[in-house]
Amino acid sequence: MDYNKKYLEWLNNEFFDEITREELKSIENDKEEIEDRFYKELAFGTAGLRGKIGAGTNRMNKYIISTTTQGLAEVIKKRGKEAMARGVAIAYDVRHYSDEFAKTAALVLAQNGIKAYLFEGIRPTPELSYTIRKLNAISGIVVTASHNPKDYNGYKVYWEEGSQILSDIANEITDEIGDIKNYSDVKIMDEKEALDKELLEIIGKDIDDDYIEMVRNLSLRNEVDKNIKIVYTPLNGTGNVPVRRVLREQEFNNIFVVPEQENPDPDFTTVGYPNPEDLNSFEYAIKLGQEKNADLLIATDPDCDRVRCMVKNGDGNYEALNGNQIGAILINYILEAREEQNSIPNNGAIVKSIVTGDLGKVIAKSYNVETVDTLTGFKNICGKANEFERTNEYDFIFGYEESIGYTYGTEVRDKDAVSASMLLCEAAAYYKTKNKTLLDILESIFSEYGYYSEKLFSLVLEGIEGQERIQRMMKEYRVGYLKDIKGSNLVKFIDFLDESVLDIKTGDKEPIDIPKQNAMKFILDDESWYAIRPSGTEPKIKIYIYSKGKSLEEAESKIENIEEAVMGKLNSIE
Repeated sequence: MDYNKKYLEWLNNEFFDEITREELKSIENDKEEIEDRFYKELAFGTAGLRGKIGAGTNRMNKYIISTTTQGLAEVIKKRGKEAMARGVAIAYDVRHYSDEFAKTAALVLAQNGIKAYLFEGIRPTPELSYTIRKLNAISGIVVTASHNPKDYNGYKVYWEEGSQILSDIANEITDEIGDIKNYSDVKIMDEKEALDKELLEIIGKDIDDDYIEMVRNLSLRNEVDKNIKIVYTPLNGTGNVPVRRVLREQEFNNIFVVPEQENPDPDFTTVGYPNPEDLNSFEYAIKLGQEKNADLLIATDPDCDRVRCMVKNGDGNYEALNGNQIGAILINYILEAREEQNSIPNNGAIVKSIVTGDLGKVIAKSYNVETVDTLTGFKNICGKANEFERTNEYDFIFGYEESIGYTYGTEVRDKDAVSASMLLCEAAAYYKTKNKTLLDILESIFSEYGYYSEKLFSLVLEGIEGQERIQRMMKEYRVGYLKDIKGSNLVKFIDFLDESVLDIKTGDKEPIDIPKQNAMKFILDDESWYAIRPSGTEPKIKIYIYSKGKSLEEAESKIENIEEAVMGKLNSIE
């Protein structure tokens, strides 16, 4: 069916509510908008759904939520009455329609005889992961678009371990969604009926209390400077209540919250793009930090699974730490403390993504802790924690990726900015007792292990043509990759689509034990490397560059050389 036919079907079908049809009526003369909304179905995968809010098959709306949830319900029903009774935990963030989408999902499940545990209000994504395990639920849903702009929303599915689904469950759900012929075939139970039949249960305070206690139990040291001055911004998201509560109960005395970004705001009026990876999001925090003479600034994204920080330097200005640097500092702090406590397991491991830097790995190695690489995304990182639990191969300690996501311990099987914020503040407060800042600690790490530098950048290519060009770039670079870059020679080519690693010198190719993904990694003879992959949630191709040098200047020079060469090659592919 072509996109215009689909558009007319939605426009003229009285099953769709009047608001939806009025919205579609308003674009009747905009061919490009109609095409973008209806040229495809919003794809469901291991990352769930994510897209712009609006009417249409390629948009986030209650009809897409209904059919997706029906697909999940069919998968659960196939697992029997016990799975249905275990139920599904559902959380949501501050975005437009998040509460409506979450309730729609709950009532679709109820209509299918599956119990739904729905949070009474906004909650951070990591609490949803914790809740699945706490309630022994079969699955979980969180309605969020994480750090995307205000006109986006999303829907992520979790399985019984508390981690996001992998391809096996995602494919089952996709198949079931494909069997739904009409949106009107999906039924929704009345809310009162669902409550009366105990197929809907509203949850809140008791789970909150348990989650906060669990986070506090992750604390490693109490003998720290509790008077350290910290500015916190939740960026108008879900982190405000849990992060402040944890820090308060840990007796930090000087926590200052950015007032303009304290309360929920689905329009993110003060920040626009609510992603702590973008340093523009720290504008208000820096201003308050200077006013309060704060030692540390921390920011969490809207669903509070990512965190970044800035640290006051010797000049009184604030310097940002990136995701790899924060990960290295946390690994250093955790393992340093646990070595003192003699509590590092004999088979301990950290897990990182294939596009995360190697500094954390060399720190872990110095404590005889293994590092395991996996594909990008915490579904894969915490998938390893699940695997370790089944096989006893390793004892999972810490997982992280360069995109400012971290998890410590195994109670939460997703990135957790609540616990990571607490540990960052605790580390800063501990090192302050030694008259050191986190910047000083990073410099000492560099001095010991080498100077690591990095750069991540993206080519944004929107629409159908953009997606097609991204695929051409990946295809053509895969066969025409660079063999040398300004004095550095390629030694290994890892093709995650082919699941192989090629030794450039010998020509030998060996398999790798990492699931298939459309990504490439190129390792040079000076320990520098770069990786290329399409984003799984946004219309962009991502390029990750890492280098190691005897000085920061040398490492940064290598980054520039790689960027120039790789971008020249990619831009030549039309």
